[in-house]
Amino acid sequence: MNQGELEAIWIKRFKRGPMDTTNGVALIAGKGLIDNANQGGKRQVTLIEKEVWQRHMEKLSASVDPSARRANLMVSGFPLVNSRGRVLQIGTCRLRIAGETKPCERMDEACAGLKGVMWENWGGGAYAEVLDDGEICVGNSVHWVDGKRTK
Repeated sequence: MNQGELEAIWIKRFKRGPMDTTNGVALIAGKGLIDNANQGGKRQVTLIEKEVWQRHMEKLSASVDPSARRANLMVSGFPLVNSRGRVLQIGTCRLRIAGETKPCERMDEACAGLKGVMWENWGGGAYAEVLDDGEICVGNSVHWVDGKRTK
């Protein structure tokens, strides 16, 4: 698909802290989400796909809130697999996908077996660098702004 939608936004105030739901957030280029614990580096923003999360839950016969993934953004209708190096736009902000987010032991704390089902084929989502200052909100469209497809 060429376009998706931003379904949810979560802010992590401190390491291992709760994921707070919000309808909108400001981003700072080279840093990440305002008030989020993770700032700078290549892992400024983390993303998951709604459809992939739903498949994980079906596979495990579970019903865990997607905030348990501890990602910042949930997109729908927009596959992230093999997107390293691509640039996507959400609202007025561009994000460069820096890599695949591999699941940690916290996933099995949320749901037994979750880490295992998330491990392959970008099942844990992606992480990205923020390229523009701006604001995003739930309901914004999500689309690629480059024409390439990289692995």
